[in-house]
Amino acid sequence: MKNIITQFSRIFVGILFIISGLIKLNDPIGFSYKLAEYFGEPVFNMPFLVPFAVALALFLVILEVVLGVMLLIGYKSKFTINSLLLLIVFFTFLTFYSAYFDVVKDCGCFGDALHLTPWQSFTKDVVLLFFILILFFNKKLIKPLFGNIIQSILVFASIVLCAFMGYWVINHLPLKDFRPYKVGTNIQKGMRIPDGAPKSVVEMVFIYKVNGVDKEFTEKDLMKIPVGATFVDRKDKVITEGYVPPIHDFVMEKDGSDYKDEFLQEPKLLMIVSYDLIHADKNGLLKLEKLNLEAKANGYKVIGMTASIPEDIEKTKKQFGFTFDFYFCDAISLKTIERANPSIVVLNHGTILQKVHHNDISNLKL
Repeated sequence: MKNIITQFSRIFVGILFIISGLIKLNDPIGFSYKLAEYFGEPVFNMPFLVPFAVALALFLVILEVVLGVMLLIGYKSKFTINSLLLLIVFFTFLTFYSAYFDVVKDCGCFGDALHLTPWQSFTKDVVLLFFILILFFNKKLIKPLFGNIIQSILVFASIVLCAFMGYWVINHLPLKDFRPYKVGTNIQKGMRIPDGAPKSVVEMVFIYKVNGVDKEFTEKDLMKIPVGATFVDRKDKVITEGYVPPIHDFVMEKDGSDYKDEFLQEPKLLMIVSYDLIHADKNGLLKLEKLNLEAKANGYKVIGMTASIPEDIEKTKKQFGFTFDFYFCDAISLKTIERANPSIVVLNHGTILQKVHHNDISNLKL
């Protein structure tokens, strides 16, 4: 019986680590954004790690897949199980911290393929921890499936294949797009809220300074505010989250006006997306004006989309000779549209027809 439970745990943990790792390896840039959230000031306040987020994301997801493979084939079982235990303890701490302090809404455990709430992520990690502990206390029952040479070849091959996959998707596009802006999506439809969809329940909270200490009061408690208390702030506390459409916070703003209703009616619209022009790939930026002229010659409306400040926009336009205008959109939305900086999106009446990395501009069909 002990052997059956141990072998089940081995298969369950190994397969789940491989699936979870491959999903994130399909989009390591997206996972790096999640790591950057953890490194940010509201969470662990370690901004010095943000520049290394992509490298750390690649290392962690490759490690996740390779450890899953090693567990399934029984390669160096003691090292493998100890590594899995350390990894899951680390992930369990992160997901608990996210859930308890409500700082990161989605840990990115399964990328954009499956969104879990913080408490769901924590529960998933606790279940994994349970099965890994079974493996930890029964290491001797984990036997290798093949001889040493074949085992080593399989592990080496998994490392090489994962490294190649990571290199490819970073320099091109994810092999499978799970995001709300995938090809075939109509942006207008993605922003609609269905009739009868649940609405958010929000409670107003008033903050007053009482005897030098900030205290919160709900609307029901307003009569309990002591005389002499000083009003500090008011905030909205979400009691129940309502329906959130797949696409939200998408705008095309310039000079205080939103042009999305107009632009999303264009039969031929080419969007050049660069959430941060200052840190955009210079080789990619050098290709954009030529693309702009070619697209306009083929009847396209060409616009840039960025979250950069006006001064950076003007500086970049002058430096690279851009003759198209840039419109503002939130950086998170632009990062969700496409991971490359810059990237190109082609739309027809708001429906996404093509998306390409700046390395693949030659693949555009205009």
